[in-house]
Amino acid sequence: MVDARTSQAKARPTSPHLQIYRPMLTMMMSIVHRVTGGALYFGTLLLVWWLIAAAAGPNAYAGVQWFMETVVGRLILFGYTWALIHHMLGGIRHLIWDTGYGLGPVEREWLTVATIVGSIFWTVVLWLVGYLVMGGIR
Repeated sequence: MVDARTSQAKARPTSPHLQIYRPMLTMMMSIVHRVTGGALYFGTLLLVWWLIAAAAGPNAYAGVQWFMETVVGRLILFGYTWALIHHMLGGIRHLIWDTGYGLGPVEREWLTVATIVGSIFWTVVLWLVGYLVMGGIR
């Protein structure tokens, strides 16, 4: 005996996917937060390299210092600094959300923009202060 319910094809709801979702700033920031978290793993390897070289002696430290003073090294350090600050501010944003604040549409967008602008601002400020303390670009 055939059951009528099983012989008819049911219209099943589709699962949400990228063709349905409209890219929103908070969604993009979630992706960037994950990417910066991954980038911090690789940046931490540079920090470990620097610490091991400092412990190994002046020749090893000079090699690391040479690399960090190249254009590529400075770009990597600048990117690491931005990723670190951006990830930290994103964590603070999530902490605010976890307390139940900033969940409205206007507040969400404001916190997201504040994370972007704040991460760029504090990265530039940190590098400018670093250059002023170190005596400028060498």
